Amino acid sequence: MAHHHAQHGFARTERVAEQLRRDLAILIRDRVKDPRVGMVTLLDVEVSKDFAHAKVWFDVLQPEHGQEIQEALNHAAGFLRRELGHLLKLRMTPALHFFYDDTQSRGNALSSLIDKAVASDRHADAVDADPQPDGD
Repeated sequence: MAHHHAQHGFARTERVAEQLRRDLAILIRDRVKDPRVGMVTLLDVEVSKDFAHAKVWFDVLQPEHGQEIQEALNHAAGFLRRELGHLLKLRMTPALHFFYDDTQSRGNALSSLIDKAVASDRHADAVDADPQPDGD
């Protein structure tokens, strides 16, 4: 879906962000030696207009390691930035800032809670066939 305000500069940051996401996924998989990092899913990359900074949101298979993996990735950010520099051939490679984003797993937990609530409502309806609340 095209953005309405696609000035040239905006489109370019979007393109670079997508490229960063693809290249970073490969670098993290192949080059980061930290065993904790494991299977990281890069959700989104946002590049600042001046290309000085890139925010990288990621999710992990084991949510309990989310915070330490965030630290590990930020620790490796300088290395990853240099590696990207060789790959991207940009005049300037953005500084990388990693953020653990567990909204996906939170979303799954939430939907299972909702399912449970709906199921227990159904059960309550079956037990109590009178839908009227007890009035005063």
